[in-house]
Amino acid sequence: MKLLTLNCHSWLEDNQWEKLGILADTIAEKEYDVIALQEVNQLISEEEKFVKEDNFALILLRELEKRSVTGYSFIWDYAHVGYDRFEEGAAILTRHPVLEEHRFHVSSVEDPANWKTRKIIGITIPVHDEKVTFYSCHLGWWQDEEEPFMSQADRLFEKAAGPFFLMGDFNNDANTHGEGYDYLMKKGLWDTFHLAEKRDEGTTIQGDIAGWDGNDKGLRIDLILSSRKINVQSSTVIFNGTNRPIISDHYGVEVEVDW
Repeated sequence: MKLLTLNCHSWLEDNQWEKLGILADTIAEKEYDVIALQEVNQLISEEEKFVKEDNFALILLRELEKRSVTGYSFIWDYAHVGYDRFEEGAAILTRHPVLEEHRFHVSSVEDPANWKTRKIIGITIPVHDEKVTFYSCHLGWWQDEEEPFMSQADRLFEKAAGPFFLMGDFNNDANTHGEGYDYLMKKGLWDTFHLAEKRDEGTTIQGDIAGWDGNDKGLRIDLILSSRKINVQSSTVIFNGTNRPIISDHYGVEVEVDW
C-alpha cells in the first residue's frame, strides 16, 4: 500500500499550475492508495457549492482525469479562512471504496473566521479483510497558549478509531524532544519513518516559512503515523528538489507499507 502526505500551500505558489501538474504526474505514475493533503484552498465566493469550482483537490482530480487516471475520489472540508480570501481545509484522495467519512474539530474554537480553528477529515476504506481509517491532519503548535497542541492531540485521540493512520502537517519537529512529537509517541503510535527498512533524512521543511518564522534549519514536521506496528518498506521525502521538483513550502512524504 502506497501513501502520500503533502501540505500543498495551494493557490499561494508561484507557477502554481506547473506545480499542480507535477503533483498530478507523480500521482498518475505512483498510483498511491491514499493521499492526504493539507492547505487545500478555494476562494471565498458566493457560489452555493460546498466544493467550489476552484477547489484545489477538485482541480487535481480533473488533472488526473486528463492523464487518463479515473479511479480516484476525494473528500474535503475546510477549517478556517486563510489569508483573508480562502476557505482553507484538508482533503483525502483514494482509489479504494470509501466506507465511511469522518469530520471533526480538534481545536477548542470552531469559528472558521479564526485562523487557529483546526478540523480533521478522514476516510475508512477496506484493506484486505479489515477496515482501516486514514486521517488528514493539520494541527497547531506546541507552545500556542490559545490553542495548544496537547489539547488538540487529545481531542484527536478521542475521535480516532483504529486501526488508523494519522497523515499530515503536525507543526511539531520530530527531532525536538519533550514537545508534540514525543507526546504523540507516548500515546502508542508508530512512526512509519522509523519502521521503514529504507529511509532518507526525513526533512520536510527547510528554513523560514509561514508558521515557522526565523527557523534556520531543516525540520521533520510532516509525518505518517500508524496505530499499529507494521512492516514499512520505505519512507521517502518527495518534492524536495532532489526527489522531484519543489511544489510547496513543505516537502511531501511517501511511504510503502505492508498491511
